[in-house]
Order: sequence, then C-alpha cells, then structure tokens
Amino acid sequence: MNSPALPRLALTAGEPAGVGPELLIRLAATPLAANFVAITDRGLLERAAERCGTSIQLLDDDGADIQQRPPGMLRVKHVPLGEPEVPGHPDPRNARHVLATLREAADGCLSGRYAAVVTAPLQKSSINDAGIPFSGHTEFFAEHSRADVVMMLASPELRVALATTHLPLRAVSAAIDAASLERTLRMVHQELRTKFGFADPRIAVLGLNPHAGEGGHIGHEEIDTIIPVMNTLRRQGMQLLGPMPADTAFVPAQRERYDAVLAMYHDQALPVLKSEAFDRTVNVTLGLPFIRTSVDHGTALDLAGTGNADPSSLIAAARMAMELAAHRTSS
Repeated sequence: MNSPALPRLALTAGEPAGVGPELLIRLAATPLAANFVAITDRGLLERAAERCGTSIQLLDDDGADIQQRPPGMLRVKHVPLGEPEVPGHPDPRNARHVLATLREAADGCLSGRYAAVVTAPLQKSSINDAGIPFSGHTEFFAEHSRADVVMMLASPELRVALATTHLPLRAVSAAIDAASLERTLRMVHQELRTKFGFADPRIAVLGLNPHAGEGGHIGHEEIDTIIPVMNTLRRQGMQLLGPMPADTAFVPAQRERYDAVLAMYHDQALPVLKSEAFDRTVNVTLGLPFIRTSVDHGTALDLAGTGNADPSSLIAAARMAMELAAHRTSS
C-alpha cells in the first residue's frame, strides 16, 4: 500500500535582501514531512545555501505528488529577480518579484495546487519605494482573494486574535464599533471550529480599558459596544468570556477557561505571547479561503547574508500549516 502524498506547501522568501531566503534553506534542511515548493528565484536560493554553508538539492517543481522528502530537498517554482540581491540592502527594483511570488502562492492555493502558503518576512517600505501601494502580506492576500480577514498569532499554548491591528492608540477606540467587533468574533469562532478543530470554542474577550472599564468609571467602550455585542452572540450560542481585564486574563487559572483570546489592540496581548514563546509563535490569517501562516518577526536586515538567522519561527509556521492542512483534509 502506497504512503499518502505529502502536503504541498508553498514557501515565499519575502524580501530577497533579508533573512527569508536563508530561512527557507534552513527549513528545507529539516526532516519535516512536507513537499516544500519555494516560490522565488532559483539563484537566490543557491546563494542563500552557500551563505548558510548548507548542501541543498533544488528541483524544478513539476506539480507531482511525493510520498517522501529527504532533508535538504527543495522544489522550486522559479520567479526571477529584477536585480541580484545585496544582503541587508533592499532594492525597490525587486518589488515586482516579491509581489509575483505572493500572487503565485495565492493563486496556487486557490486552485488547489498548494495545501497552504508559508511566508517569510518582507520589507513593505521597499515595495512602497517602488511606487506600489502595499501595506502587508495580510492585506495583499485578503484583497487578492476578496476576503475579510482577522490576524491571529498563535503558539502551541496560546492563540490571540486582534480586533484592530496596526493603528495608533488614539485611533483604536473609534475603530471598535459594534459591526466590526461582531464580524471579528464570528470569524474567530468559525475559524477555530473549521481550521483548529474546536467543536464549541471558548473565546475570552478583553476589555479596551484598564479593569475592563470598571463599570464605566474608566471608560464606556465596554458598556456601549463590547458587552452588547457579546450578549447578542451569546444568545446565538457562542461561548464568550468577559470582557476580561487584560492584566489578569493571562494568568494560568484564567487560561484554562478559554481556547483563544480576542484582544482589542496590537500591544494589549502580543507582548505576553511573544515574551513566552517568541520562537514558537506563528502569524495565522483567519478568513482566507486557504491556509496562510507566517513568521512573527521582520526581515532582520542586520543578519541577512550571515547565515546565522534563527529559523525557529519559520519552522513553527510550517508545522502549523501542516497541522491545519491535515485537519482540513480529515474534516
């Protein structure tokens, strides 16, 4: 009896002058049981392998399934660079290359060629310097697939979704309205069921203000917006805890009560997650019609070209993509 085919995971290298290409080489050197397909320039990977001092077998991707992958083997969907990379120095002339790799990965996932996409970090400023409006991976994939999305960062011990993402603090309160909060909670609930396998997920909702507003004495957002939305969704059967004060929501006794947390803004919960599991934290985009995971760090231009970048987060992202893909296949 033949072994089942390995999941085909698309890998994008992100910024050519960053650590992404080297991280892909390090990932390919692991024994992870996946059919990795690197969507990038073949020469870029060859030079990255040389900088890492790692032997790598690069094969053109023919679309065929495989049952085994020896460590060091990596299939390649060649997307040529605009200009040769200089580690540590992003070149806007490579912006179109970066976007082409993302487009190929998204289209491949939508068509079923890939089971998931795992992304290495890119340099947003370099793409914008090329005259191309660009705000990030998440927004690109959302627009390309016409999907509403929610950002989640997850470690093996903790999952944190965000009601707002990269906003200045002064803009957060106005961005949390009833419609957007309800949409976000519905999406987190649905994705916890369909992608993570929780039959009846328990979601802890953080308050916006200290002490979750303390009954209106420290802000009214909880009373005016958060609690009414939670009560509406509770009546429809969702298990929602809170709103919980953020300063006590992550103590061990509380964490046993929920499967995921919805934080109101970026730095409300992510410092907790990253301080305890930085090398195991994965960025997951909820709401897409395909699985997308990513590292939780940037391009590390100061390390690019040294071969010393830590691949732990990319390895964790690949592992989670494999787990989510396996759950989708079995459900």
